[in-house]
Amino acid sequence: MNARHTVLALVVAVAATACGGNTADTTPPTATAPAGQTAAQATAQPTGEPTAHPTESSPPGDIPDDTVFLPFRPQGQGYEVKIPEGWERTDLPTGASFSDKLNSVRVEIGPPSDPPGIERVDQKKVGRKGGQAELTRYRVDSAPDPVTNKVIRDEVERYVFSKGGRQAVLTLTGPVGADNVDPWRTVSDSFRWTS
Repeated sequence: MNARHTVLALVVAVAATACGGNTADTTPPTATAPAGQTAAQATAQPTGEPTAHPTESSPPGDIPDDTVFLPFRPQGQGYEVKIPEGWERTDLPTGASFSDKLNSVRVEIGPPSDPPGIERVDQKKVGRKGGQAELTRYRVDSAPDPVTNKVIRDEVERYVFSKGGRQAVLTLTGPVGADNVDPWRTVSDSFRWTS
């Protein structure tokens, strides 16, 4: 009698599914379990298929968290600053510029000068490991991309470190919206006078 009720329940379930008229199936698919596993184990542990994980999308210009920073100490300039490893270096008459994709670090000896078309955000004195600095934050358009001619809006942090009548200008640039707070802090904290 027990087997008869089980068969009858199965027939009713199949008939209800076939005649129900509901086109949206809301029941999860059942898995056929390999020997020694329950259906739940087979469903929970698919064999040979990679598990899909959501990918993290960073805004353009984000400097990776695992970036390595190396010291830059130009001969005869009397300062040192850490620069992200592998960035392209361009020597300047008064210092050097380092860039990678949409970001740049520029360090020069001499007074600061404002580029044309800046939108000043704020200006204040800040303490860094290498001493006090005058920090100016502003926004400016980037140079046009040589291939696409596209211009992006950049956010700039400019630090002016002074010692004995000399000034070092450290300028950090990246796209508006990029989360470079930690890398820029690493660079600005690393500046120090060596003579």
